[in-house]
Amino acid sequence: MEKYKILVMDDSQASLDLIKDILDDEDLVIATARSGSAALKKARANPFDLILLDIIMPDIDGFDVLKELRNHRLTKDVPVIFITAKNDEENTIRGFRAGAMDYVAKPFNDAELKARIRSHLELKRSKEKLVKAKEEAERNSKFKSEFLANMSHEIRTPISGILGVVDLLKATKLSEEQEDFLNIIESSTDLLLAIINDILDLSKIEAGKMSLEAIPFEVEKNLREVIALFRQRANEKGLKMDLVIDDSVPTVLLGDTVRIKQIFMNLISNAIKFTKKGGVTVSLKAEEKENNEVILYASVKDTGIGIDKESREKLFNAFSQADVSTTRKHGGTGLGLAISRNLTGLMGGYIGVDSEPGKGSDFYFTLRLRKGHKDQLKKKDKAVADKEIVRHDFKILLVEDNAINQKVSTMLLKQLDQKVDLAENGRVAVDKVKDKEYDLIFMDLHMPLMDGYEATQRIRKVEKEQNREPAYIAAVTANAVAEDKEKCFKIGMNDYISKPFKKENLSEIFRKIMK
Repeated sequence: MEKYKILVMDDSQASLDLIKDILDDEDLVIATARSGSAALKKARANPFDLILLDIIMPDIDGFDVLKELRNHRLTKDVPVIFITAKNDEENTIRGFRAGAMDYVAKPFNDAELKARIRSHLELKRSKEKLVKAKEEAERNSKFKSEFLANMSHEIRTPISGILGVVDLLKATKLSEEQEDFLNIIESSTDLLLAIINDILDLSKIEAGKMSLEAIPFEVEKNLREVIALFRQRANEKGLKMDLVIDDSVPTVLLGDTVRIKQIFMNLISNAIKFTKKGGVTVSLKAEEKENNEVILYASVKDTGIGIDKESREKLFNAFSQADVSTTRKHGGTGLGLAISRNLTGLMGGYIGVDSEPGKGSDFYFTLRLRKGHKDQLKKKDKAVADKEIVRHDFKILLVEDNAINQKVSTMLLKQLDQKVDLAENGRVAVDKVKDKEYDLIFMDLHMPLMDGYEATQRIRKVEKEQNREPAYIAAVTANAVAEDKEKCFKIGMNDYISKPFKKENLSEIFRKIMK
């Protein structure tokens, strides 16, 4: 049986005895104190579930006792009830302002006092259970995030090797059949990577760690780029794809173009997947608001199989799909719509669907964005146009524990005319830096013996001791978690790239060093 501990403070022994008689239940353990100092001493030495205080006491009155209880870490949250003959409005208000949970006037009704005490004890237990449940949920969320991060690392590492080899093979002379095989490998690996990214995105959103950018982008240009990705799939199924942009839509908006594209890609992909004949129409219109804000109204409408009412209600839940056979017939994780719902919410909008079986579906959503200007695009366009591979000799150290990724990364760098030293863990990397000065260090984060974080800190110390120019250190990891990125910059790294990376990623790093 669960026990409740109650402390009763009153200078009258008769009152103490009366309250003990009223609370004479098996699950109630009663302690008493006849002075304020004695009550404070007992309260700090024992964990009580409830404290009853008289106001008028010989040494410290009840208000001062309550003040001391609230200021002590062990007693600050213990519920307190005043039981006193000072039954006037002024003292009642003063008691509640001081932090009391209740106020009972003498002479009291025995049954009422007991009922009030029971009520507060149950409230305290309920609060404790809620706090415990919240802490447990937070722990589980943390464990889930750590598990997903570790799984991301473990899965992305071999994917990095596969895509790296694909990139290398593309630079060789291949027959048409071999190119087809290579494209199958690449598209299958990209699909696997997309599934991993979906799971990580959902985890970040649930943990409140998804951050959005506000960069200028051309609305029509970006949307046509998305549609172009699905044009071949639509043509293969004989589907027509239309884009309708109303004149109300500004040419340039400020927003997270990657996440906005992600929403459109999820909806367009589903529309094509579930449509056998007819087509898909993507439409946009906008409404300008105050302070340069714009409400963007978007729609992806198809002539596909449609969705019944029961399925529509669960459609935007994680891992849910229209019916249990959907995965078997069409594939997918059931995460795309859940992520889209969360992303639209983060951007001040909402998402919904109108659909009937056999009559197609209309997925619509809104986004609250800010209006941009064309002159904000100049710097971005210049950077995008600068795609040429940089040719320059760098002294490079590759710190990587995975043998396959060592080989693939080295070969990629050699195709860029770079010579590379290898270190299989952070400890070896530090030793190499002591003997040789490097322009660029590609640092894996998760390695045996010494990880990339500690290795970077030691390398920075070596550089300082030898009065050297600091090397450009780029973290190379399969984790792709925001906290890792922040930690990298905090300890002295210069850049951060996620596995798998390609020649373009390496060349971009080279450009940064040469600036």
